Amino acid sequence: MNAKTITILTSLAAVPFIMVLGNSMLIPVLPEMQKQLGITHFQTSLVISMFSIPAGLTIPFAGFFSDRLGRKKIIAPSLIIYGLGGLIAGIAALYLDKGYWLIITGRIIQGIGAAGTAPVTMALVGDIFISKERSKALGYIEAANGLGKVVSPILGSLVAIIAWFGTFFIFPVLTVPTAIAVWFLVNEPEMSRNKQSIMQYFNSIISLFKNKAAFLITSFITGLLSLLLLFGLLFFLSDYLEASLKLFGVKKGVALAVPVLVMSAVSLAAGSLIKKKVLLMKILIISGLSIITFSFGLLPFFQNPWINIVVMSVAGIGVGLILPCLNTLITSSSSSEQRGMITSLYGGIRFFGVAAGPPLFGILDGFGRYVLFWSGAGAALAVGILCIIALPAKVPEN
Repeated sequence: MNAKTITILTSLAAVPFIMVLGNSMLIPVLPEMQKQLGITHFQTSLVISMFSIPAGLTIPFAGFFSDRLGRKKIIAPSLIIYGLGGLIAGIAALYLDKGYWLIITGRIIQGIGAAGTAPVTMALVGDIFISKERSKALGYIEAANGLGKVVSPILGSLVAIIAWFGTFFIFPVLTVPTAIAVWFLVNEPEMSRNKQSIMQYFNSIISLFKNKAAFLITSFITGLLSLLLLFGLLFFLSDYLEASLKLFGVKKGVALAVPVLVMSAVSLAAGSLIKKKVLLMKILIISGLSIITFSFGLLPFFQNPWINIVVMSVAGIGVGLILPCLNTLITSSSSSEQRGMITSLYGGIRFFGVAAGPPLFGILDGFGRYVLFWSGAGAALAVGILCIIALPAKVPEN
């Protein structure tokens, strides 16, 4: 890998890294936020959901315009909007005693900005890298995503030592230099700009879904479930660590990082391994869902908190096997003229998974650990069976 490739990958990998901070960095400070603002547990979960839901709704538009105008023209402004939303939320928390709804407004703006970041970056990686290099490059991007999840709870805990709302001010500090790096250091291929009429464009998207409906829908469902279970698990673990081990601050951030560190390492390894081996990707996806089913099925039986963290880390292995395979399959399933929309739709589904995880786990936790974890195990098992049936051994690459 030469210096130019490293520079491009580093600039692009910074985008999903920062995007992940949008939720993961706030998870350790949610209990303190709830206490300081005097809000309910459900209102606290909305701080996560009201970032992810607007992102999920806006992503298809970001994908459409990235196909028409170019990827960088969407990524760079989106990063600036993302940072601006964090600034609004931070100022609201700093200066207003009852600034909850303005914080939510800032989070919505952040979500709209996030829509044009990681999913469009995935499409740009697909444009720049071809053949066997694509899966490896996407493995790095997913690993950066995972690294963000590892670093973010620790970073959030460190910043919260000064002030819990300080986490919001981290976003503009990081997004501006990343936007500059993407704009000036990444050379975008001309082919990524769609020359079709709007009618031709949407007809080609519809045709793609007709031809690959089972594969695409199954892949989208698998991505949604993987992120839903991961972020639901982290949301549960944040409260669990305080209640069972009396872990707070940085110590809690480090403990929260363990399952995601495992996921990130596995994602990097899987991305380097799979290349263009579609059958291997299918096997790894099914194996990952099997591991999640097994680990979630066992969690209710363990009372020792440290064993629980270990078993949750095993679930991280499953997610780490799944995501780089899905990224490669979905990115390779469409031509460059359609790739922005397809990866953005996939990214939107992922955001909805992230949004649904915390409140869903919060609700299910009220019914006890057996209902909570066996529901996750059952969902993973059902999706695993669906993948066996619907994922082909070969996906035509464009």
